Amino acid sequence: MNPTDAAAAATQAATQAAVQVATTDNMNFLQRAFSEGGIVMYIIAAIAIMSIIVIVDRIMKLKNLNVDKKEFTDQIFRMVVAGDLRQAISYCDARPAALTNTVKAGLVQAMNKRPDEEIQVAMDAAVMREMPKVEGWVSFLAVFGNIAVLAGLLGTIIGMIGSFRAVAVADPATKSIELSKGISHALNCTAFGLLVSIVCIVAYGLFQHRIQKTENEVVETSMSLLNLVVANREKIRD
Repeated sequence: MNPTDAAAAATQAATQAAVQVATTDNMNFLQRAFSEGGIVMYIIAAIAIMSIIVIVDRIMKLKNLNVDKKEFTDQIFRMVVAGDLRQAISYCDARPAALTNTVKAGLVQAMNKRPDEEIQVAMDAAVMREMPKVEGWVSFLAVFGNIAVLAGLLGTIIGMIGSFRAVAVADPATKSIELSKGISHALNCTAFGLLVSIVCIVAYGLFQHRIQKTENEVVETSMSLLNLVVANREKIRD
C-alpha cells in the first residue's frame, strides 16, 4: 500500500469513527450502554427485570400482611381475659396475616380445651406455615445479586479479550478505536452488573430485616398468648 492509499484509508476510518461516535452520542444513556455492552448486557437486564418483579411482589405482599401489633394484641388479650375466644378468632379472621393466623391457631386449640402443649404445638406449626409466605422469593435477591456481579465480570473479560484481539489485527489508524470499543464494552458490563447487584443486595437486606421483625413479633405474641390462656382457662366460655 503506497503512502497515498494509506492516508486515504486512515481518513476514511477516521470519518467512519466520527460518524459512529456522533450517532452514539445521540442515543440515550441506556441505549448507548446496551449498544456498547454487547450480549452480556441483555443477561444483566434479564436479572434486573426478575429482581424488580421480586421486589415489587414483596413490597405489595408485606404491605398487605402488615398488622398493628399493639392494637391487635390489646384487642386479643382483652377478649381472652374476658373468656370470649370466639370473638377473638373472628377478630383474627378479619385480619389475615402471619401474626393473626398464628394466634388464631392457638385460640382454636384453647377453645377446644386442649392441653397447653397442644396449643403451643399448633402455634409453632402455624409459624412454620406462615413464615415461608412472608419470605416469598426474597432469598433469590441474594442469588440475583451474585449472578449480576459475575455476569458483569464476564462481560468485562469478553470486552477485554475482544479489545486485545481487535488491536492485534487492526491497522495503526484504527487501533485506538478498537481499543476504546473493547474498554467501553468491559466498563458498561461492569457498571451495570454492579448496579443491579447493589440494588438486589440492599433490597435483600431490607426485606430480611422486615421478615425477621415479623417472625420475632409472631413468636413473642404466641408465647404471651399461651401464658395468658393458661392464666385465664377458667374464664373461657364455650
